[in-house]
Amino acid sequence: MTDIPHRTLGATDLATPPMILGGNVFGWTVDRDASFRILDAFVDAGGTMIDTADVYSAWVDGHHGGESETIIGEWLRQSGKRDQVLIATKVGMLPADGGEKLAPARIAAAADASLRRLGTDRIDLYYAHQDDEDTPQADYLAAFGQLIDAGKVRVLGASNFRAMRLKSALDLATAEGLPRFHVLQPEYNLVSRHKYEGELQNLCVEHNIGVAPYYGLASGFLTGKYRSEADLQKSVRGGNVEKLLAGKGAAVLAAMDAVAAETGATLAQIALAWLAAQEGVTAPIASATSVEQLEELVGAWRLALTTEQLARLADAGA
Repeated sequence: MTDIPHRTLGATDLATPPMILGGNVFGWTVDRDASFRILDAFVDAGGTMIDTADVYSAWVDGHHGGESETIIGEWLRQSGKRDQVLIATKVGMLPADGGEKLAPARIAAAADASLRRLGTDRIDLYYAHQDDEDTPQADYLAAFGQLIDAGKVRVLGASNFRAMRLKSALDLATAEGLPRFHVLQPEYNLVSRHKYEGELQNLCVEHNIGVAPYYGLASGFLTGKYRSEADLQKSVRGGNVEKLLAGKGAAVLAAMDAVAAETGATLAQIALAWLAAQEGVTAPIASATSVEQLEELVGAWRLALTTEQLARLADAGA
């Protein structure tokens, strides 16, 4: 499709429609063949960026991390579509060769391991998956810089950083000529807003940092799948959304239901469209477990909510 709206991530040359495909489910709740079908459908629809991490899915019994990257790498080789997509992956949550977190030796070893699993010569967007206050920021920025100089990484991103630490990294990069974080990946959605809105959001807007929120659908809660205690048994993710039922989740779902009636859009599409309309946000990340679900999600690319609808949704969760 040629008429898909694309957005540029901050001051980079990386462009994506207003949704990035999350790869956390590949090799976890989605097997290899289903993953391939979803990836093919995403590219066919006009999608460009696939988001994964070395730690996906180390939390599963018998897994060690790298399962998602491995499946994506096999798909890249079989499909021949490497030059049609942008690959984002992360370092910092999987201790292995070189140490843990953002130790320089760990960054170097983790990048090479990710490149091997992905079967590619470059990572388009490489995130620090979490901050590491035990490693001087200058040291880990320099380690990322060595990857950029070697052509292994194109752009740097930060995930799960507090505003103060992101700002100190930006200031240090400017003062010492170190590579800069150009993208932020925070937790952000209609029922979890405090980790991004305010100081962090203002910082990203001021410094032209592209924002790619994760948990855009709040582990499925914002699809309307979970509306009662009984619904929590529907998925392995059900336990993650139990607290939302006791909070403002019901009010948010009610506001989303009203907007769905007005627009004909699904709740998942409304949740992603709301995110994509927020200041500083380039594209939310969302994962799909089937081609049918993927097709629903990409429908959010062309959903334009009115100013009044956006405000009503925000007010419901305030």
